Order: sequence, then C-alpha cells, then structure tokens
Amino acid sequence: MHDTEYWRLIDTGTLGGPENMALDEALLCSFDQCSIPVLRLYGWHPAAISLGRFQKAREVLDTGRCHADKTTIVRRITGGGVIYHADELTYSIICAPEQIPETNSIKDSFRVLTGFLLRFYRDLGLDAGYAVDGHDSDEKLGERTPFCFAGKESYDILVNGRKIGGNAQRRLKRIVFQHGSIPILDRLAVGVACLRYRPENLAGRVTCLAAQGVVRDTEYLKTVLKNAFCSNLDTSLRETGLSDHELRMADRLLQEKYLNDNWNLNGEGD
Repeated sequence: MHDTEYWRLIDTGTLGGPENMALDEALLCSFDQCSIPVLRLYGWHPAAISLGRFQKAREVLDTGRCHADKTTIVRRITGGGVIYHADELTYSIICAPEQIPETNSIKDSFRVLTGFLLRFYRDLGLDAGYAVDGHDSDEKLGERTPFCFAGKESYDILVNGRKIGGNAQRRLKRIVFQHGSIPILDRLAVGVACLRYRPENLAGRVTCLAAQGVVRDTEYLKTVLKNAFCSNLDTSLRETGLSDHELRMADRLLQEKYLNDNWNLNGEGD
C-alpha cells in the first residue's frame, strides 16, 4: 500500500444528472498512477434516473412517463440497475489499488471501499451491517435486478435489515472507480413509478436516513461522512477544486456523450 498522505476532496455541490456523470468520468479519465486519490461528494438537482452501463432503457424504464414527468435519464459508466437520484448524498472514489488497503479480489475491494459508509451510518447511531453478515439463509445475494434497490449484493449495507443506498465499481487498467448513493429522504415511490416492471413489496426492504430517524442537513451529513472516511482509511482530506484539464474533459464528455440519447438510452458511444 502506498503511503497515501491525503486524498483530494472535491465537493461539486448539486448538479444535474448529465453534469454529474460527465464529472465522474472526467475524474476517472484524468487519473494516473501518480495522481492523488480522490473523494468527490455531490448531489442531484433536478432529480434524475441513472441506468447501469449495460441496461437497455426501453426494456427497464417507462420512457414515456419519464419524458412526461421531465425526469432526466442518464447512463453510468458502472454496471448495476436503475437508481432514482433525488434528495441524496452521493460520493465517488478514484484511486489506484495500491492506495487502499490490500484486497484479495474485486469483491473484497467493495468491502474495503464501503467500510467508511458502514462507519458513517454507525456514527449516526444506526444499526448498520453488511448484507452478507446478516441475511436470511433463504435469501439470494447477488441476483441481478433491473432496479438497484430490489436486489442485494454481499457488501450492500443494511440498516435494521433494510438496504440503504447502492454502490457500484469499475476497474480501468490500474485504477479503481467507485460511486454510490446515500438516500436522505424517501423518494422510492417516485423512482419505482418510472419503471416498466415494478418490484413488489419493495418498501419493506429498503430505507433512507429520514425513515431511520436521522433528520440532519446535508452539510452535517458531509462532515460525518468525511470523518468516517478519514478514520476508516487512516488518511486525511484536502479540499481542492477541479483542475482545468478535468473541467475541459468534463465539458467535452458532457457535450459529446451525456447530453446524447445514443449514450443515455442506447449505450452507444462509450
């Protein structure tokens, strides 16, 4: 493991879906083995739906309803299922494998890179644990579902037995990219209404901070999250802006990719 003295903290505030996804990819594309690892924090406004990298929009979404409701549809560079992004705190991590504690598999790296989230929820006073540690033996983990929150992976985090948020990872050469959501308010019903096929009994299987009695402003939640991140990885954070190169890359990706239905709806142009 590298002696990672600090991580860059980039807080880009609240942006639209295309802008958020363009920035995530720009930070990934701008990263090399000599770069300082990055923790980015952000939010979404207006609300948006993100599709997993390999999903077909018209198979999983009621696109007519999305357009009628003026709900933005964007595609992530990570896999997984549909996520409805509204009233949430979102993070992304970009680092080299050597900049985090050693892991023996990609799956194990999820455990390492979600450890700060487990600490975050516990620091908020919540009974949080990994799905693999507390799931019913009859329940299947890792089953693919069109809607992210309908399924559970081993290192998804449960609060009082209910899934909270979702995380996805991608490897690019010797770079690890991961992002994930922390739902603050319950917007599940709005997201499910955008699906072509709606999962049953979902409300009893997922949760958010407000439903667990945590009603705090976003700045407070960010402070708890940053402290949990530093404690978990034994590092510090140094807030920086985006570099000129990262901004130019994000703008190019926004114009050429994330404002384009060929990518967002059809997955073409990666």
